[in-house]
Formats: sequence, C-alpha cells, structure tokens
Amino acid sequence: MTQAAALPLGEHVRAGGRTLFTHRSGRGGPPVVFLPGASMVGLHYLNLHNRIAEHTTSVLYDRAGTGFSERIPLPRTAAEVADELRELLRATGVSGPYVLVAHSLGGVYARRFAQRYPDQVAGLVSLEGAHEDWDDYMPPELRIQNGAADAPMPELPAEIIQRFRDLITAKLAAWPAEIRELLIERQLDLEWMRIGARERSNLAAVFAELRRGGPIPDVPYLLYTANGIDPSQRLFLTEELLRVQGERKLAMYQALAAAAPRGEHRVLAHGSHSWLHMDQPEEVVEGILDVLKRV
Repeated sequence: MTQAAALPLGEHVRAGGRTLFTHRSGRGGPPVVFLPGASMVGLHYLNLHNRIAEHTTSVLYDRAGTGFSERIPLPRTAAEVADELRELLRATGVSGPYVLVAHSLGGVYARRFAQRYPDQVAGLVSLEGAHEDWDDYMPPELRIQNGAADAPMPELPAEIIQRFRDLITAKLAAWPAEIRELLIERQLDLEWMRIGARERSNLAAVFAELRRGGPIPDVPYLLYTANGIDPSQRLFLTEELLRVQGERKLAMYQALAAAAPRGEHRVLAHGSHSWLHMDQPEEVVEGILDVLKRV
C-alpha cells in the first residue's frame, strides 16, 4: 500500500495483479463500500463517505481502468469487476459483510458481487443503479444500445465544455479545494470521457450476465429514484424524452423494490441521475444509515 501519487488523500493498493486507488476512513462494521457510476470516481462520493465514516468503516475506490487506478482495456465482465473488488477488500483488510452503495453503472457490479459472494453482502443501496429491465420500460429512443467500445468521442464545442465546467464546479462546491480542482480538470479531460464511454459500452452483455447469475441475497435493499431533470442529459435529450424517462424509471424502481423481499423505494424530488448524491446528500446519508440499522 503506497500513498497515491499527486493525490491529497488515499492509497494505491496492489490487488488482483493491478494497482487500484482506494481511500478508507472510520472504524467498525458493517463497512460501507461505494461503487461509482461510469465517468465518476470514488472521490466524487467524498461527501457521503465522510458522513458515513462517523458511524462505521467507509471505503471509496476506483475500478481498474478508471479514475486514479491502473489503466487496463475496457469494457470488462461484471464478474471480473466483482472479483477485483473482493480482492481489494481482502488486500486492505476490510472484512465483510458489506453494505454496497452503488450509483448508476456501479449498480450492475454491486449486484454481481452479491450474486458471487452472497455471504459478504449485508445490504444494498441503489442510487439509480443500472438494471437489465431498463429497456422493458423505455420507448425505443431511450433504450440502451450496446455501442462499440472503440467508438470515437466527438470533440465538444467550447460552449458545452464551459457549461459542463460550471455545472461540475457548482456540484463540487463543498469538496476541499485541492480535490475539487483536480476532479474538475480530470472530468473535463477527453480521455476520461472516453474511458467512461468504453466502460459502459457492453451493457447488453453485462445485463445478460446478471440474468444468468441467479438471485441476490435477501438483505435490506434500498432503491432511490432521482425525480429531477439531469442537467447533463438536457444537453442531449428533448424535454419530452426527459419527462417520459422520468416517469418510466420511477415505475421501474418502484417495481424492483416491491419485488425484493426486503426492498424499499425512496424518491429524491430534486435529485438528478448523475448528481443525486450531491443534489440531496442528507437524504442519501439518511438512507444508508437506515440500512445499517436494519442490518
């Protein structure tokens, strides 16, 4: 374990033959582990992490190929990602079972981890976690396509880049200055954008993998839906499509929670998909702590 170069906090850890970035705070259990969405990294969840670390062990990390971890070819199977997380937790001496808090694409990997290591999962919190039922609820224009991993990322106009910079700066206002500036610059980097696109480019295959993987353990399972309009998506989708998407994803997450033996659904009225943990952090922290109590 070595201090992560050029980072104000965190370590680089060798796990599964790769060097992964991780940051751990707090003590006790069950530990809470955050699984980032595509194009996000562990430090994007620092606001939640610091609050949860007041109550138990909290772990942030970057998957191999992303963020501040070692670069590898992407995309990967969900099983590879789940096994990598298991190795990282072993290498850092963080013992389970764990409460997994998963955002967007991270939701796929959290449930695959639960399928493969059911005795190591104490609870699940989904921050609009990606789900294989998405296309069943969405109109054709919003269905997930399995794009090519090497699809080129177009150059974005300077106006769009500036709007995105302003958005990220506002969302990260509460982060320490040195971390905020680092995340802003990296998130606007075209290569980081390409990495996010590559990582999520095999969703159809990953969804099929989940369908074959069997049930997840009967543990407390809290699903959040963000009911606000995502300003990032507004750059690419019409208002009508955003409205339809909001209605149908709400129905999907309600159904998923109802189908889970210990499922619960909560709505973040002012949250957006990409930024829900920054839009309404108090509500998300409250949910995580509620799951810890139920565990």
